Amino acid sequence: MGSFVPHTDAEIAEMLSNLGLQEIDDLYDHLPDGARFNGELSIPVGVSEADVLDFMDSLARKNRPTGRELICFAGGGAYDHDASAAAMAMASQSAFVTSYTPYQPEVAQGVLQALFEYQSLISRLSGLEVTNASLYDGGTALVEAANLACAHTGRSRVLISRGIHPNYRQMIKTYARGSGHEVVEVALSGCSTDLSSVSLNGAAALCIGYPNYLGEIEDLQEAKRLCEVSGALLVVVYDPVSVASLKSPGELGADVAVAEGQSLGVPLSFGGPYLGLFSAKSGLVRSVPGRLVGETVDMEGRTSYVTTLRTREQDIRREKASSNVCTNQTLIAIQAAIYLSWLGRSGYAELSRRCFSATRYLADGVSLIPGVKVLNRNFFREFAVELPIDAVLTVEQMADRGFLAGVAIKEGYEESPLEGALLITATEKRTRIEIDNYLQALREVVAK
Repeated sequence: MGSFVPHTDAEIAEMLSNLGLQEIDDLYDHLPDGARFNGELSIPVGVSEADVLDFMDSLARKNRPTGRELICFAGGGAYDHDASAAAMAMASQSAFVTSYTPYQPEVAQGVLQALFEYQSLISRLSGLEVTNASLYDGGTALVEAANLACAHTGRSRVLISRGIHPNYRQMIKTYARGSGHEVVEVALSGCSTDLSSVSLNGAAALCIGYPNYLGEIEDLQEAKRLCEVSGALLVVVYDPVSVASLKSPGELGADVAVAEGQSLGVPLSFGGPYLGLFSAKSGLVRSVPGRLVGETVDMEGRTSYVTTLRTREQDIRREKASSNVCTNQTLIAIQAAIYLSWLGRSGYAELSRRCFSATRYLADGVSLIPGVKVLNRNFFREFAVELPIDAVLTVEQMADRGFLAGVAIKEGYEESPLEGALLITATEKRTRIEIDNYLQALREVVAK
């Protein structure tokens, strides 16, 4: 290891002398003996680069990637869509692949314009006037929406449907411990949020899915009516693919709409990096977290782009900041914008239609399997099923047959029959032959 230490003995002695110390251990005299390691580290002898690569390759071979080994019918927040090779190639240009934040518009017009186009496209999907330049992921976007609602209304209670992703609900609870907000979960009736006895008096927001985590298309009109009566904000967690077929959250009265943007041309990647979509009504613009890119003209009258609003505590006085989120997913947002532009309006609508068609065909087939029951009434590209055997065991046995069967609902849902159910999806990639083979395999597994 000596060859990797940049300092010579003479240089080390000189630095210690300047510090008034005799040896390196003197640097750590302030640490208690119990916190210091004594003895020799058990580090094995170094190996060659080729041996390291062979070892890492042996670990990688344990993975069973979708597409090559497993045909994917799992969703639950991350979906096996086609990721356009052209869009990925364009997003990989060196001008985009940079961690530098475009604070200086005179040298970042390309990135700023791409983000402006991204914002415009997401506003069309959400049906709301203002979209920021992205957040980390869907869960972060929901947390920021809840914080916005509390700041805007001056209230501290947030109601969140149990139909929202369990991880998102846990994220809100985690943040609430620091902010002092109260988080109240709204129960389900079947796969839908039970709004029949909900009181929003004194609440800052009602957070509801569209479709929700279980795939159910919620009644946003009733949710909006309750919010209007109480003065709470309606926060909708939506699916960006479904809104090409359904009415947008904005059309149905949402004040804030957030989503996970992985479906917009971002490949499955063991959890990330993904993309948080955040849109709001224009009246909330000064409370929107993160950055907003706007269009203006320069001194010579040319169209140009700048960061119009940055309501972050690192940019303005802390007490005036609406959020402490300090960055975003610029590269992934640009990739999503290129993907949407590549597909175009008609192409994106066709993508949505094919997802719905494949999922409906799959659900019809699943419902014919003895002992298997589809739990949803209205769904788009995902649905929950009750099985006669354990869902985790089903996933394992289906994997032996070449299928990633779905997401076993293990945590976050104690309601029967959701506990132990299986969440299944079908995207535009799934062919009739693949679906038929999946149904045959599932029929064999549950019959054992």
